[in-house]
Amino acid sequence: MAIATPDPVTPDNGAAPPQPTVRVGVSSMVRRRIAQQTRAAKRMSTFMATEQLVTKDDHWHVIDANDRVLGRIATEAARLLQGKHKPTYTPFLNGGDHVIIINAAKVKLTGRKEDQKIYRQHSGYEGGLRETRARIVRQKHPERLVEEAVHGMLPKTTLGAAMYRRLKVYAGPDHPHAAQKPTTREVA
Repeated sequence: MAIATPDPVTPDNGAAPPQPTVRVGVSSMVRRRIAQQTRAAKRMSTFMATEQLVTKDDHWHVIDANDRVLGRIATEAARLLQGKHKPTYTPFLNGGDHVIIINAAKVKLTGRKEDQKIYRQHSGYEGGLRETRARIVRQKHPERLVEEAVHGMLPKTTLGAAMYRRLKVYAGPDHPHAAQKPTTREVA
């Protein structure tokens, strides 16, 4: 049984219907490759920074934690350590800056976290878990409040460890990094 095909319909203006163009001597694979190249030439390529470009502009920042909320300080410090504030940010390169946090002993915890937040350490042995409330950690090691908050916001890789080493936290208002000429960073 033959299937009837409709006759080609001419457009309303009386012109003949468009005929398909046939290229002689050019295979379909070659045509496809030419089309891909022209599309690729029109697209913009993504900029990927190199290690030399990323690491050449290291800056030092000082954040004053006096009466500031812990989480807000930690997020700003993590952004600076990762380099997300720079246009050359690359996820697989350490392009972050150095961060100094002063007055860590005067950081503010909201709500009832002073009594409810628990910091845990494990020795690696059975039954070696030690739990300490935030109030006691503030009395014994006030820097640890800020250090653990920032560390929790960094990647858990060797690159994250390299970023974490650029963090300097001090309980008081003084720091020994004046020679690096750090800029003051304001946190809301």
